[in-house]
Amino acid sequence: MTGSGPPAAPRRPPAGSGPDADPYAWMRDRDRPGMREYLAAERAYYDGQTAPQRGLREDLFAEMAGRLAPAEESARWRQGAFWYFTRTVAGQQLEQFCRAADPGGRGEVLLDANLLLEDVASTGSYAELGVREVSPDGRYLAYSVDFSGDEVYQLRVRDLAAGADLPDRIERTYYGLAWAADSRALLYVVTDAAYRPHEVWRHEPGTGPDRDTLVYREDDERFELTVRATRSGACLLIETASRDTTETLLIPAEDTGVAPFVIEPRRPGTEYYADHAGGPDGGELYLVTNAGAAEFRLVRGPVTAPGPGPWPGERWTEVIGPTGDTRLVRCDVFGRYLVVEQRHGAATQLRVMDRETGAQRMIEAGGPEQALALAVNEDYHAAAVTVRTESLTEPPSWHDVDLATGRWEPRKRRDVPGYDPAGYATERISAPAADGTLIPVTVAYRRGLQRDGSAPCLLYGYGAYEACSWPEFSVTTPGLLDRGFVYAVAHVRGGGEGGRRWWAEGHLDRKRTTFTDFIAAADMLAGAGCADPGWAAPDRIVSRGLSAGGLLQGAVFSMAPERWRAVVAEVPFVDVVTSMLDPTIPLTVTEWDEWGDPRDPAMRAYLSSYSPYDNVPDGPRPDLLVTGSLHDPRVLIHEPAKWVARLRATDRGTGGRVLFRPELGAGAHVGPAGRYDQLRYEAEVLAFILAAAG
Repeated sequence: MTGSGPPAAPRRPPAGSGPDADPYAWMRDRDRPGMREYLAAERAYYDGQTAPQRGLREDLFAEMAGRLAPAEESARWRQGAFWYFTRTVAGQQLEQFCRAADPGGRGEVLLDANLLLEDVASTGSYAELGVREVSPDGRYLAYSVDFSGDEVYQLRVRDLAAGADLPDRIERTYYGLAWAADSRALLYVVTDAAYRPHEVWRHEPGTGPDRDTLVYREDDERFELTVRATRSGACLLIETASRDTTETLLIPAEDTGVAPFVIEPRRPGTEYYADHAGGPDGGELYLVTNAGAAEFRLVRGPVTAPGPGPWPGERWTEVIGPTGDTRLVRCDVFGRYLVVEQRHGAATQLRVMDRETGAQRMIEAGGPEQALALAVNEDYHAAAVTVRTESLTEPPSWHDVDLATGRWEPRKRRDVPGYDPAGYATERISAPAADGTLIPVTVAYRRGLQRDGSAPCLLYGYGAYEACSWPEFSVTTPGLLDRGFVYAVAHVRGGGEGGRRWWAEGHLDRKRTTFTDFIAAADMLAGAGCADPGWAAPDRIVSRGLSAGGLLQGAVFSMAPERWRAVVAEVPFVDVVTSMLDPTIPLTVTEWDEWGDPRDPAMRAYLSSYSPYDNVPDGPRPDLLVTGSLHDPRVLIHEPAKWVARLRATDRGTGGRVLFRPELGAGAHVGPAGRYDQLRYEAEVLAFILAAAG
C-alpha cells in the first residue's frame, strides 16, 4: 500500500480455504490494524488525486452556501397550547428547536443542537438528533442524539420550565418515542446487538434507567419495531414489521402500565397502517391494508381486541375499496376529516374525506414533476392541513388547505438567495423498458438548453424497499444546470412510485429489473434507437446513487460500463451474496424479504448473477467514485472497500480511474450532519462529476 499509485490491498484468503476463497474476507473486521491502514491509504490517495479540484470545490461550495438563507425559520405547526418551529442561525451548522405562544411570536429556544457539539468538541463535530418529542402538557422535551453516525442514540429528557436536562440518560435507543397522556411516562425503543430495534421500554422522567420496565419484545429476527402516539392523543401504537408483514399493538395513552393488545395478528404477506379517531366507546381505528387488495384498501372498526374469523372480518367496514391503479399508503385522521395519502400516475395525491357525509375531494400538485406531501400537522382538530410542494427547480412552498372547502392559502416559501426558478424548467418524461413498461423520468435543465444531444447529464436512481424518489429541490442542482447539465431522476421499479406492483417487479428474483430500467432511462436520455438527438450526449452521462442506490450503481457499472462517463456509488451495498449469508451482520436477517435468502441455492445463483463484487467488468470501465463510512451500520465499510480492492486487482489497464473516499471520523450513512458540512461534501462529489464529464 505504498508508492505513488493507488493502494493495493493484501490478498489474504481464510486459512484452510480453497482456491475460490474470498481474498478480501479479512476486511470484515474494521478494527483490524491492517484494515485501518488500508482505509487510511485509500483516503490519502483520494485526497491526493482530487487535490487539483480544490479550487473548483471551493467555488461550488461558495455558490451553494450563497443559496442558503443565513437565518431562516420553518413553517410552524400547532401542538397543544404552543406553536413549534425550527430555526437556523447564520454561520451555525445545526437547527434550533423553538416554540411560541402564538403563530407570529418570536418564541423561545427549547433545544439548540449546535450546543450538543460541545459534548464531543475534543473528538469530533458530529451530532444528529433521532427523536424530538414534547410531552402533551408541554413541560418536557424528550430528545436523542448520536455523536458518531452509527445511529445508536442517547435519550435525554429536558425540563422546559427549568431549561435544563434531567439526570436521565438512556443509552442505545433508536427512532420512535411516545408520551403517555399525563406526561408522566414515555415509551422508547432500543436495539439489539445486530442494530435491530427489538424492544419497547417505559420510562418515568426523573428516574434512573434501571427502573424502566419492558413493555414489549419482538423475538422474530425478521421484524423491526417502532412506537408512536396517534394524533388524537388517545392511543400509543407499537408497530412491528418485516418487509411484507406487519402487526400493531395498542396501549391506551391514559394507562401505559397495561399490557398492549394486538389490533390484528400478523399474517404472512399482510400489512396494515393504523390511525385513531376519537369518539364514543373509545372511538374507532382506520386501517390502510393490503388484506384482499394488492394496492391496499381503507377500513374502519372499533377499538377492541381482534375477534375470530377471517381478516378483514365483520369487525371492519370498508371505507375506500381497492383499485388497480391507485396505491393507498396511509390515513391521517383530523377530527371530522380523513386525509389519505395515495399514489396515482407515479405522483402523490391526498384524498380528503368527510367522515360524517362521505364527501371527498383531492389535493394534488401541479403535475407529476412536482412533489406533494403533508407537512408537520400535529393538531387533531385542525380545520386545515399544511402541505409542502416542491420540484427539482422550485424551492419548497407550504400552503394551508382548508379541509372543508379545499381552498389553498400560502404559508411560506423557502428563501433561496440569488436564485430565480423562472430560469429553469422541469418535466416528466418516460423511457421504454425492455419489457415495454414505461419508466417515469423527471428531468431538469436550464431554459434555452439546446436539444442537440451534446449536454452532459447526471442520472440519479434508487429503486428499493418501495421507497419513492420524489422530485426534491436542492441548492446543489442550479450549479449543475448552469454548467449545461441535464439532471434526471429515474423512477425505476423496486421503488414505489408506481405502487405495490412497481416494487414487486423490482425485488427478490426480479431485482435485475431495477438495473435494466435504469439503463433504459440512460439510453432514452442519450437518444438511443431514436431519430431525435436525445437529451444528453451518449458519452457524457454520469450516474449516481446511495446505499441500495449504490447497489444500483455497482450493478449498472458492471452490466453496461460503456454507457457511463462516470459512476458515483455512495455507501454502496455491493457484496450482496456474502452479506446476505451472514446473519451476524446488522440488518441482514430483516433484509432477506427484500433481496432474498442465499441459503436457497436458486436465490443464491440469482444474487450471484448481479452482485457487483462478484461481477466486475472485463473490458473498459468508466471513472468511479466510491464512498463509505467507518461508523455506518447499514452498509458496513468493508463492502465498498472489498469492491474497490477487487476492481483494482482486476484492472488490465483499460479501466477508468477508481477513487475511494472512506470517512474515517464521525459520519452517517447519508453523510455529514451539519448544513455547511453537507455542502462541502456535496461540492466534492460535484467536482468529481464535473471533471469526469468534461
